Amino acid sequence: MSTATARNVPLEKTRNIGIMAHIDAGKTTTTERVLYYTGVNYKIGEVHEGTATMDWMEQEQERGITITSAATSCTWQDHRINIIDTPGHVDFTAEVERSLRVLDGAVAVFDAVAGVEPQSETVWRQADRYRVPRIAFVNKMDRVGADFDRCVRMMRERLGASPVVLQLPLGREDAFAGVIDLVEMSSYIYEDESLGAQFRITDIPEEYADLALAAREAMVEAVAETDEELLEKYLSGAEVTSDELRAALRRATVANSLQPVFCGSAFRNKGVQPLLDAVLDYLPSPLDVPMIEGVVEGDGSAVREPSDDAPFSALVFKIMTDPFVGQLAYLRVYSGRIETGQSVLNANRGGKERVGRLLKMHANKREEVKRVWCGDIVAAVGLRNVTTGDTICEPSAPIVLESMDFPEPVLSVSIEPKTKADQEKLGLALEKLMREDPTFRVHTDPDTAQTLISGMGELHLDIITDRLIREFRVGANVGRPQVAYRETITLESAGEGRFVRQSGGRGQYGHCLLRVRPFEGEGLEFEDKTRGGVIPREFIRSIQRGIAEALESGPLAGYPVTGVAAEVYDGSAHEVDSSEVAFKIAGSMAWRDAARDAGPVLLEPVMAVEITTPEEYMGDVIGDISSRRGKVLGMEMNGKTQIVNARVPLAEMFGYATDLRSATQGRANYSMQFESYEPTPRTVSEDVVARATG
Repeated sequence: MSTATARNVPLEKTRNIGIMAHIDAGKTTTTERVLYYTGVNYKIGEVHEGTATMDWMEQEQERGITITSAATSCTWQDHRINIIDTPGHVDFTAEVERSLRVLDGAVAVFDAVAGVEPQSETVWRQADRYRVPRIAFVNKMDRVGADFDRCVRMMRERLGASPVVLQLPLGREDAFAGVIDLVEMSSYIYEDESLGAQFRITDIPEEYADLALAAREAMVEAVAETDEELLEKYLSGAEVTSDELRAALRRATVANSLQPVFCGSAFRNKGVQPLLDAVLDYLPSPLDVPMIEGVVEGDGSAVREPSDDAPFSALVFKIMTDPFVGQLAYLRVYSGRIETGQSVLNANRGGKERVGRLLKMHANKREEVKRVWCGDIVAAVGLRNVTTGDTICEPSAPIVLESMDFPEPVLSVSIEPKTKADQEKLGLALEKLMREDPTFRVHTDPDTAQTLISGMGELHLDIITDRLIREFRVGANVGRPQVAYRETITLESAGEGRFVRQSGGRGQYGHCLLRVRPFEGEGLEFEDKTRGGVIPREFIRSIQRGIAEALESGPLAGYPVTGVAAEVYDGSAHEVDSSEVAFKIAGSMAWRDAARDAGPVLLEPVMAVEITTPEEYMGDVIGDISSRRGKVLGMEMNGKTQIVNARVPLAEMFGYATDLRSATQGRANYSMQFESYEPTPRTVSEDVVARATG
């Protein structure tokens, strides 16, 4: 166990970064090379062999994909780099969301052949939302069809990014030998025999000299436009030194004005060491990012200084169940320090808890430590009541840090235990999985009494059921996937709810009048428009709760209702018989009364689908999309393949992978992600409602 009484690495030499990308762009392979070159691993793990350190779950090794975000740390040039390798598959978008919330910087990995792909856009937007500074690594430069310039152009056009090229590839496809560094104007040539650990730094080859000069000029100009200091020097015609350029690039990257772009081939062990240098040179330390904001009860908003001496505060960004130590709570420490055995306050739930053990994680291996410091990312054992998004802090200095938002599930399957013994195990296992994954939900169908589990897609639910069988040893039968429909209203309407009950002694009385209308957002928007205290203030919240609960089961087919604005404008109360329960029931009755005339409609999830196919199958692919009620939005050529962008209802996408393979002899592939809920055509709606209502 590490018992250090002072921090080993100064805060300014700490980097908390994530590696993010579309599935198969090479994130995990890049991370494995980083661990090898920084001395954490003595040999290179490979995704395709199932030996990648960061893909430690059985399901990850079998499928060759990342499912959970794995945390590790390494040392490079006296700096500590804490790395979170995130999933690229859209079904695991929550893992990316919660990782980006606690990171200070990110490396976005792009496939040099495919360029910017759908999930690249999703993770980029997530990083935009949290204002995470990032650098880009164009990977797979050794692949046939690799096109560095196209990838940079797509970053500009599809992501709205401001990429600034700091390296050029030296050769391409099979001839890719290394990179040209435009800051130092030198070349890195890698030796294959040493697995890329050995490289020569040489002059730029003559045939690349003009190209490199022009690219450097463009880079200096782009950086100067964001930096007044550098602009003056550049306009005066004076020489801009490498150090000045790096300092200006760092300022621009940290401010999110520019995104430096590097290139290489992680699988061929080329370009990873300069990428590590770039993490230190351009991505921020915890001291460089804005101070974390939170809310202090009674005082409104407050900030916490990133200092070991400030009061302790940390955000729980992930919960995991470990078979040996029980529940692990992953923390990002934003201020102060903490030791094992110390009591902390859960600021969201109000209770105190004791930290049993503190662990520095390396994928699923761990190193026990006595204390952790500001800027650290660690796992804590012993925090039983925390959940994702909770703040834990010094009991004498409470603060609630901004939490996280997660998307609603779009797909459900029914699940039932095979035996009586499995029934209890299933309940406990589902509870643990829900604590781990905020996008996984469990509920009981009120009509059939079936247990339904909901998630972000088929793969997500596949992994969940696989874990139930393997990890939790639960025997269960799983039904066919069901689409998570929603309902909404299309017209303004009014309704009345009056709940009166007399049964001897004190009665129950609640009465309210309600107006409802559609609105663009999600869920319920509620307003109190009563005058003169016709309904006492303490009962208004009960009316809101009654409406919110009633919205969980819509008037058409019992699906959750969204996009409703409701205002209570009148009503009456009884000074003895009125109660919170009575007004809650009156609120739900008023909503049901109003909903009948509010033009309820069924909404279905519509997916953004991107299909990559050889040109000769284009007709079949487009015809198939049309037969699935899909709409083709656009097409573009990439070499000899066509990329088709379309919007297709999720209900029509079951089994699509098999159909696409057979239509194109296995040569096409696709990816899809949730885009929006849209009204369902009448014929489809009638069919869904008939099935749901029996």
